[in-house]
Amino acid sequence: MQKFKNRWEIQHNWQLVFPILGILGLLFAGYLASTTLTNALPIFVTVLVTLVFALLFLKITLFCFKKLENKWIVTYKWEMIRIFIVFAITGSSSAMISKPIMIAIGITKENLNPIVYWALYIIIGLVFYQLLLVFFGWLFGQFQFFWEFEKKMLQKMGFKRFVN
Repeated sequence: MQKFKNRWEIQHNWQLVFPILGILGLLFAGYLASTTLTNALPIFVTVLVTLVFALLFLKITLFCFKKLENKWIVTYKWEMIRIFIVFAITGSSSAMISKPIMIAIGITKENLNPIVYWALYIIIGLVFYQLLLVFFGWLFGQFQFFWEFEKKMLQKMGFKRFVN
């Protein structure tokens, strides 16, 4: 355990919450991916495929950590886990919020051209993604990182005059 704490620069036990949440998130993502493939198979096959997917997702995540470690300026390595969790929650939340909002304003697949529907879905999702990213960043104690990230993203999208 000490080796793990040293690797992720964890000084206090409460900081272990983020690696635990990350592992639970990887297991949940692995489960969601495995249920699409093992729908009618026995439970032990689903568990096995879940673990395979979770390990695959872990390898991808650690690869991303290596690539972003020098690009993102954080005080401790465990904060990278917190940042990844914020990105995951924000992406899922914006996708979940977009559909009910579109239904509330009367936009459905039945009354609109599919291309226009999906373009509006992406635009609405993107707007909520921007708002939720800063909110969840604040909630997880990474407001400054996500505020700077948000400003860079808005500048790249062409909103330079709205960003300080």
